[in-house]
Amino acid sequence: MARHLELECGPARARVGPELGGAVLGLWADIGSGPVPVLRDAAGPQAGVFDVGMNLLAPFSNRLSGGGFAFDVPGGSEFHPVAPNLDAEPCPIHGDAFLKPWEVIEAGRAHCRLALKDGSIGPFCYEASVDYALAPDGLSCALTLVNTGPVLPFGGGFHPWFPRRSGTELAFTAARVWMEDERHLPTDLISLTDAPAFDFSQSRPLPRGWINNAFEAWSQRATIRQPDLGLEVTVTAEAPLTTAIVYSPSGAADFFCFEPVSHAVDAHNRPGHPGLRALGTGEALTFSMRIGWAKMDIGR
Repeated sequence: MARHLELECGPARARVGPELGGAVLGLWADIGSGPVPVLRDAAGPQAGVFDVGMNLLAPFSNRLSGGGFAFDVPGGSEFHPVAPNLDAEPCPIHGDAFLKPWEVIEAGRAHCRLALKDGSIGPFCYEASVDYALAPDGLSCALTLVNTGPVLPFGGGFHPWFPRRSGTELAFTAARVWMEDERHLPTDLISLTDAPAFDFSQSRPLPRGWINNAFEAWSQRATIRQPDLGLEVTVTAEAPLTTAIVYSPSGAADFFCFEPVSHAVDAHNRPGHPGLRALGTGEALTFSMRIGWAKMDIGR
């Protein structure tokens, strides 16, 4: 299996790592003065699962509490155990797609397709494919899951890691935001009209301290202004990616994450499994996202 794939399209370049969970290892745009990073360029010879530019999340996003979840089946409700999948995490997190090597199905100059044939965590059994298509001004990503097991609630999405510089700003609209506890599990869902500290409807810097919150009913378009890099980056997503998670440990970090996903944290243990989609055997679910960029007008 190839260690990585290089994609090129005009002034844009991307690196994809089939062996590292099908991740995007780096993404660069040349806006006239040489390439600048659109995603964090962190992958190296000893790269770990999160030392990448973007992870793929399947068959669920973020944490799942309580050792598993209950799901209604004919005749009652059945509990499905899901064990932790990372040593440092007491809860299973982000499924297993990001932990497994993917197979290269197609590899062109500006496009590639990867496949995961043996997705399996807890009760979930599935196959997945991802298409990356590079254009001069953006990277399109389409992740498809096919349930190969019994009917279960599926979810997922994308986990991009963006550079965080002194002038980085973020803008997007949403309706509500989840608070979290010390375990990084959700507590209260609050209207953004009552939580102005989490309101990014106007472009603003990230908070100086910790942020790790899920935003519901977001506009499915976010703008990241990177004046230190001369870039304005847009993240656009299609339903069912109706939740966005913003994460950064502090202003000292050189990254932040803006994650378009299909459901809030621990949705498997919420009434009705909000944002998740029950898939029968052979049924599919596709997530689509585009990361675009343009030269920033510094005078704005």
